[in-house]
Amino acid sequence: MALSKSQLTSRIVSEMRAQGATATGEYSWVNRMAEAIANAVVDEVQSNAEVPVTGGSSSGTYEVR
Repeated sequence: MALSKSQLTSRIVSEMRAQGATATGEYSWVNRMAEAIANAVVDEVQSNAEVPVTGGSSSGTYEVR
């Protein structure tokens, strides 16, 4: 499954709403905060995550893209 910044943003907004945050209104930062968090998480995972394969002919450590 590919990582999607927009899907993660939507999920974060939904979770924040479930906790009582208001995503509408002139002073709401929910959408901007969710987008910033999603962008940082996806960029970090794509830049630094590795997957170890411990057996078989493909054993080794591979980057997540």
